[in-house]
Amino acid sequence: MAPKNTFGVFLLFCLILLLLSVESRWTSLGTHEKYFSSLRRTKASIHNTILPDFEMRNYTQTLDHFNFGPNSYDTFLQRYAMNFKYWGGANTSSPIFVYIGDEEELFIDKFTTDFLVTNAPHFKSLLVFIEHRYYGESNPFGSMEEAYKNSSTLQYLSSEQALADCAQLITDLKKNLSAENSPVIVVGGSYGGMLAAWLRLKYPHITIGALASSAPILYFDDITPHNGYCSVVSRDFRESSESCYRTIKNSWHGIMKTATQYEGLTALSQMFNTCRPLTSVEELTNVLEHIYFVRAQYNDPSSNLVNELCEAIDKDSHEINPLRRIAYGVKAIHGFSRCLNVWSVEEMNEFDRLFGWRWQNIKEVLKDFGSNVIFSNGLRDPYSSGGVLQNISSTIVAVTTTKGIPSVSVCARMGA
Repeated sequence: MAPKNTFGVFLLFCLILLLLSVESRWTSLGTHEKYFSSLRRTKASIHNTILPDFEMRNYTQTLDHFNFGPNSYDTFLQRYAMNFKYWGGANTSSPIFVYIGDEEELFIDKFTTDFLVTNAPHFKSLLVFIEHRYYGESNPFGSMEEAYKNSSTLQYLSSEQALADCAQLITDLKKNLSAENSPVIVVGGSYGGMLAAWLRLKYPHITIGALASSAPILYFDDITPHNGYCSVVSRDFRESSESCYRTIKNSWHGIMKTATQYEGLTALSQMFNTCRPLTSVEELTNVLEHIYFVRAQYNDPSSNLVNELCEAIDKDSHEINPLRRIAYGVKAIHGFSRCLNVWSVEEMNEFDRLFGWRWQNIKEVLKDFGSNVIFSNGLRDPYSSGGVLQNISSTIVAVTTTKGIPSVSVCARMGA
């Protein structure tokens, strides 16, 4: 039976969220940042140090929760972290806050844990962070090469299995701590936010509430329009500078036209000072998409990344060629003495840490998503993110923030 203060804990938690937050534009999940998230990984490069008061543990997890094949009873070690510093103890029914890991290694640092650590003393909560299977050290087959070898080993990488992982781990953890009466609230962001919401829906006996941040839980079944994310990114640039917006929008046609001309790729390579000669026009559009998306993704007031780029693009108002204005802007923000690094899909390591996420995108999470180039004016089909921007019911509440940033990854190329 749930403790008497369970509902009060949940309401108080929601109140804290509302007090800490102000109005948002959009929240979403996607894939593009999972391909080319250099800025995010730069931030993550400081994540390797585990914060004090957290201890890393391993849980013996079931490989297959739903079938009865020969390998279904195999197990693997799933990594998770715990922080007992603020917990009031099982006998007080103090809550447990569980962070659901997403499509990357579990990082225990200030960047990842700050929100829950800030709220933990008030609620006297236990903190638990769970790493997603197939990412980081929670690999069922020992190595990425083995895990990502073929569909036989990849078949166990799914959101459904990940939810069952969390349900099993949380249940056993509460039992081992004699904390059956401690209410659980799960928290996640982007894909992890989707998992948090789904965990609450599919396993309501395990958690009393979920905070799903930047989670496109309404994307599926055509509930939301199919141009949401890119329209917001476009609006970011348009609000910064109408001239910048139109220059970017018009540049795509110029890039494609130039690429079809004799020595066109050579001309583009020289114009953008690429680190090696372009072998396809997609190599250039890939990196330009990445630049625009990341700048919208991380355009916080202190950095003004979108404004910085637009100011560089608009600097020479007498230059009428949109390609030259774009090239100047890109070189200005990256340094005129540095070449522009480009890549092809073939150059990406097949067994890198992003391969599992690409598998999930195509297999289940984003399988209906089309491709898109920002400001493309119909060159490619946009699709939406499905963020929740208003209350759905008295128990499904939207908490928004001013100038909220979209997830850069929604405009990914599926099948790349």
